[in-house]
Amino acid sequence: MVKNDTKAPAFYAAVATIPLLALWVAVGARLAAAAAPASAETPGRVVAPFETAEAGPPATTIDKLVVAGLDRKGLQPARICSDEVFIRRVYLDVIGTPPGPQEVNKFLQDRTPGKRAVLIDTLLGRGEFADYWAMKWCDILRVKAEFPINLWPNAVQAYHHWIREAIARNMPYDQFARELLTSSGSNFRVPPVNFYRAIQGRKPAAIAAAVALAFMGTRLDGWPEDRRAQMEAFFSRLAYKYTSEWKEEIVCLDPATTQTLQATLPDGAKLTFPPGSDPRLAFADWLVRKDNPWFARCAVNRIWTWLFGRGIINEPDDIRPDNPPSNPELLAYLEKELVESHYDLLHIYRLILNSRTYQQSSIPQSKGPGAEALFAVYPVRRLDAEVLIDALCEIFGSDEEYESPIPEPFTYLPAGQRAVDVADGSITSSFLEMFGRPPRDTGLMSERNNQPSDEQRLHMLNSSHIQRKIQNGWRMKFLTRIAGGNRYTLIRWIYLTILSRYPTSEEMVAAGKYFQTPRVDSTQAANDLAWALVNTKEFLYRH
Repeated sequence: MVKNDTKAPAFYAAVATIPLLALWVAVGARLAAAAAPASAETPGRVVAPFETAEAGPPATTIDKLVVAGLDRKGLQPARICSDEVFIRRVYLDVIGTPPGPQEVNKFLQDRTPGKRAVLIDTLLGRGEFADYWAMKWCDILRVKAEFPINLWPNAVQAYHHWIREAIARNMPYDQFARELLTSSGSNFRVPPVNFYRAIQGRKPAAIAAAVALAFMGTRLDGWPEDRRAQMEAFFSRLAYKYTSEWKEEIVCLDPATTQTLQATLPDGAKLTFPPGSDPRLAFADWLVRKDNPWFARCAVNRIWTWLFGRGIINEPDDIRPDNPPSNPELLAYLEKELVESHYDLLHIYRLILNSRTYQQSSIPQSKGPGAEALFAVYPVRRLDAEVLIDALCEIFGSDEEYESPIPEPFTYLPAGQRAVDVADGSITSSFLEMFGRPPRDTGLMSERNNQPSDEQRLHMLNSSHIQRKIQNGWRMKFLTRIAGGNRYTLIRWIYLTILSRYPTSEEMVAAGKYFQTPRVDSTQAANDLAWALVNTKEFLYRH
């Protein structure tokens, strides 16, 4: 759950004497209060508007395996989240953007059974799905033009386009991995070749470590030296050569190789490669085999991590014998489903998203240790930097600018570019860096830092950057106009736009009183309310 910051209580107390900030404290406290388990004096209390007493979707195999794990520890799963929470959560988790107010209103009014499953299928088919998940994979595959990766702009655009198209076409995951591992040619004209270009080292040790991290979820530096050397041999025949085109490079087999190569797969099988043969082909064949103990496990564990904030094996790229899964049966089930679906990643998304486990409330029903690790509750976690700035731009109708400060060449993107769509990890902004966007230097998922900081809080609360978005964007002016002078209608639209739900009666009263503050006109009051809401944990966090 959301952890309280040590300096926060005194800070809130100091600012709560200001009318707007008092409103912010009152509104923002709702999610924090709801996140605490129900007290002994209020057993069975449903916390509105965040959860429901309804049974939710039918239990799936995922749910049965999760509940069995909880039963062994004496833990209770959380209730099912409300429709308001679900639509915001699934939009953010699947396409990386919050729902629009019309989409929320339509979903909340829909009484059709199975509407959540319909929405999941709709989102998985939208273009933004490929945009958002290409960003996730570009983090893993180190898609970055400048130092220390140095793919250069032409290669970055080709590589990003290939990754996005593979996701949009739902390329089978085994084919995706095979093309990345076995391609040869120009890094400008054969995009998957950039997998080998986007590695800081050119020696077999660096290449093998990158392959193991990306597709096996393991770190070779923890392996015995002889096992590392055996795996490195499969990448010992790669060569790199430049062309006459600026920054183009060819990845190919080393033509100078004249010796027979002896190599041993991680499972102990010994292979012999004559001169001129490509050991990468044999390694890829082994990697995507149905009985491979690494490949499918790593893939489904990554997806689970991206959707829940922690893996069944945690960390998701540190799979090793002494780091066991929290629920081995659940992980084995997802591995089996991926293999039997012919490596259809969308099938895994559907299984997880349609489960009760995913659709749980973020309000726990058990205080016992390990509730989050065993997925007894949906974990509250801060929005990714790119998702947060895109949400602010969408909500207020404003633009953001991104640039690369390294002049080879200097890159400047036109206003209106979504941060999620920025292909190059070198192109950034002060906001993205402040909020923990990964530098894409190592391929580790831990490069992304979603921990809150004082600098972030002050920026959201007191920066001209956020002030300009609220005051100069078209959205608040539009909402004020369609409200027709009715402050309660305006308050409802602001809540629906920012928090993807209508205000509670208590929130409506508190906001209505603020609109009646002397010397505060309706436009200023609306802007103040919007600024208060974007500073709440309910907005800043997935929940």
